Amino acid sequence: MKTNQKRLAKYVRLARALGARRAKIVPVQKIAVGEWVRVKCQYGCSGWGKRYSCPPYSPSPEVTRKMLAEYKVGLLIQRDNIRFESEPKLRVGFKKMVARLERAIFLDGYYKAFGMASGPCRFCRTCDLTKPCRFPDEARPAMEACGIDVYQTCRKNGFRLEVVRTYKDPCAYVGLILIE
Repeated sequence: MKTNQKRLAKYVRLARALGARRAKIVPVQKIAVGEWVRVKCQYGCSGWGKRYSCPPYSPSPEVTRKMLAEYKVGLLIQRDNIRFESEPKLRVGFKKMVARLERAIFLDGYYKAFGMASGPCRFCRTCDLTKPCRFPDEARPAMEACGIDVYQTCRKNGFRLEVVRTYKDPCAYVGLILIE
């Protein structure tokens, strides 16, 4: 299926309708991947090894690079001004948004569509790693869990993303749906 910017523009509109503040079709060459990103997950996030959407279960940076080579474009989305107190509920909602966009894109014939969201999955209170995922239609790995440098990817594509310094500061969620 040939990439058609006009046809893909409808996914930008859909993302905005679903609550994304920013949405843009981006070339995969502007998606930054780094080994250090996964190390930050290992030594900076309590989700390491506790959820299927997190390392070591998520795709490695090496696998992510190989996967990106099989695509031309993706839909980069951002939802911001999220407050810490509402964060867990909104994170689940954001993951559902990514899954919904992925499904809409898939059903339009882009059969390779694959989404990635932000942060550890929160569909279950705890992830039972002895059983299959209970939410395979909605649970997706975090971009950073796959080695994607979210800050650099945002900058390369004209999105603004700042480091959150305190729990009082609003944060942003970024997602990516690979299209073709």
